Amino acid sequence: MKKILILGGTTEARQLAEKLVEDFRVTLSLAGRTESPVAQGVPVRSGGFGGSEGLAAYLKETRTDLLIDATHPYAARISANAAQVARLTGVPILALRRPGWEPVDGDRWTHVDTTGDAVHALGSTPRRAFLALGRQEVAAFEAAPQHHYLVRSVDPVEPKLAVPDAAYLLARGPFREPDEHALLEEHRIDVVVSKNSGGEATYGKIAAARALGIEVVMVRRPNLPEVPSAETVEALAAMIDHGLDPVAERGV
Repeated sequence: MKKILILGGTTEARQLAEKLVEDFRVTLSLAGRTESPVAQGVPVRSGGFGGSEGLAAYLKETRTDLLIDATHPYAARISANAAQVARLTGVPILALRRPGWEPVDGDRWTHVDTTGDAVHALGSTPRRAFLALGRQEVAAFEAAPQHHYLVRSVDPVEPKLAVPDAAYLLARGPFREPDEHALLEEHRIDVVVSKNSGGEATYGKIAAARALGIEVVMVRRPNLPEVPSAETVEALAAMIDHGLDPVAERGV
C-alpha cells in the first residue's frame, strides 16, 4: 500500500483521511494545538516536525509517497514548509483548500490583512466585540482594552486577556445560524471579528451578523504557495485516483 501523510487540523482533513484509508496507508498529522481533538479514525501523529528539515526527514524515514496539505487556510507557515519540502524531496504534494466566504447583499464587512489591523479597525469608542478567531490570536486585543470582548475557543484562553471586561465561551463547532443569532443578541454584540475560514461549520455567525445588521471585521487569508489543489474532499480524492496519478512510483 502507498503511504500518504496528511497535514491536518480541519474537518475536511479528517474526512479525506477516512475516505482514503481503505486504499492507502494514511497517517494524519495534527499540530497538537488543540488539547482534546475529535477522534480521527486513522493513525494520528501529534506535534510539529521541527520545521521543513524535520518534515523532510520524516518523509524520507517513512518512505511517504504523497504529502497532502489539508491544514487550516491560515496555517501559512506550515503550507510554505510543506511546499518547500515537496520540492526538495521530490515527494508529490496536493493541497485541500476550501474556498473562502464571499460577501452577499446585507453583509457589512470591513476587510483587514492581519489580526493587528483588526484591533485598529474596532476604533477608539468602546464596542462589544465577538472574537471568533481561536485562542492563539486574541492576545493582540489587549492593545485595545476599552472594548468588551466575548471570546470563543475550543480550549481555554490561558492566560486570560489583560483587559477589564472579557467573557469566555468554550465550544466546538459546527455552529448553527439560529444559535449564533441568539448568542449575538444575548451578549449585545455590535461587531464580530473573524477569519475568512470558509466552509459551513462556522458560517452561522456570518449569516447571523448579516441578519442583525452587525459589522464583521474580516481578516483576509494569507497568500499560500501554488501547488496542485482541490476545493473539496471528493475532488481531491478524484485527483489521487485519476489524472494526476500523484502516487505513481518515483524513480530512485
